[in-house]
Amino acid sequence: MTMTHQENMDELIGANTVPLDASGYSIHQQILRIRRIGKRLFNVSNCFVSITDFMAGAAESGRSMESIEAAFVDGLPAPQALYVANDTRLDASLRQHRLVVGAPYIRFYAAQPITDAQNQVIGSVCLVDYAPRTFSQEDGLLLADLASLFERELRLNNASATQLDLIKKNRNLRRESLTDPLIGTWNRAAITRALSVEMVNCRQAQKPLSMVFVNLDHFRSINEEHGRPSGDTLLLKVVSRLRSCIRPHDALGRYDGDQFMVVLPGASHLISLAVAERMRLAIMAHAEMIGAAKLQLTVSAGTVSTDTFPAASQEELIDHAEKALLAAKKAGRNCVVQASPGELSFNVLL
Repeated sequence: MTMTHQENMDELIGANTVPLDASGYSIHQQILRIRRIGKRLFNVSNCFVSITDFMAGAAESGRSMESIEAAFVDGLPAPQALYVANDTRLDASLRQHRLVVGAPYIRFYAAQPITDAQNQVIGSVCLVDYAPRTFSQEDGLLLADLASLFERELRLNNASATQLDLIKKNRNLRRESLTDPLIGTWNRAAITRALSVEMVNCRQAQKPLSMVFVNLDHFRSINEEHGRPSGDTLLLKVVSRLRSCIRPHDALGRYDGDQFMVVLPGASHLISLAVAERMRLAIMAHAEMIGAAKLQLTVSAGTVSTDTFPAASQEELIDHAEKALLAAKKAGRNCVVQASPGELSFNVLL
């Protein structure tokens, strides 16, 4: 079964980090364990362990779907008892929340408090999803059991406030090392690692994998004419539009300058072509203003898929996608080119 994007990122983070100490490492692993159990047990989009003054703000440096979900959870107070919003749009406390009324439109939330040895609430185990659902009494008991499991592990570890603070800082540093400081996407090292992990997962699951390179057309001239700060602002807007075109478990990263890599696990060459075209149209949909100047932005894109290159290595897939992107630029920009065996075939939509 293909891993979710967040599980891949957890693996990525862990693979590049030496734990601060045995106790801190154990707590981090227990959090991941509870999250995995919660997601599988309740079949929800995500499960979080949010501990007051420990996890709060941990997602500030990231703009992935998982970090947005974490920001939603961390921004809510820990409940004193089981709290369930079967439909957040009908919940008095949540219906006006910006992540409920706006993207990504969270529709279900449940939280079970976590207590310390003195029976004081210190956090919660939380579930989030994107469709309303019924949360039965039995579900509530299972969530309470999950919280109790973490409480026991936390007490066994006897983690001090200092240790928790160190773990928080360590988590932030690890995530910051994987994100682009300007636009908040995964950086080149992280997105390349995500591609590597997903290639292994998709091969094991006998599913295709696709990858898209997207490049903002004439970005250098925009920087030269309007200044780098204005160019940086445009990149943020471009990233937001690109992200709106992909699924929560897809990965988006800044590969180089104004070039982005999108990893699409489970997507065939037809789906990747449709996604790339959707991105192209999303960028064209609205002109951007820089002062009094009105700019019509466009992008060029190159796509590649393992269902057309089943034996390709990671490096070969990247090479095929880069060549497809170059062909899109040579074709006049503002188009999508898909790599295929032999010659590159391309679909030009102006």
